[in-house]
Amino acid sequence: MSSFGILSAQPSASTVPEIAKRSNAGSKEKMRATAEDYEAVYLNTMLSQMFTGLPTDGMFHGGAAEETWRGMLVEEYSKSIAKSGALGVADAIYRDMLRIQEAKTQ
Repeated sequence: MSSFGILSAQPSASTVPEIAKRSNAGSKEKMRATAEDYEAVYLNTMLSQMFTGLPTDGMFHGGAAEETWRGMLVEEYSKSIAKSGALGVADAIYRDMLRIQEAKTQ
């Protein structure tokens, strides 16, 4: 199950400590996955706006079916981009999560 439910669609500096706290990240792998999930939510918000209003009657005539499944397509695009590390948002969040965790242990 994705951890999208714990993440805000609007990233801000104050949400990074909240992500670190809520993820109960005991391992670096789990923290990395949480950071990538956060980036995917952010990308989903941006990409959804890009796809809003696009006609569905183009070359492939997807119509209502294309419109129905578009959200899932955008979600998969978002996950793929986040996983690739192309933007680096997950990297920055992961570093902050590590810093927060290290500060808690000292």
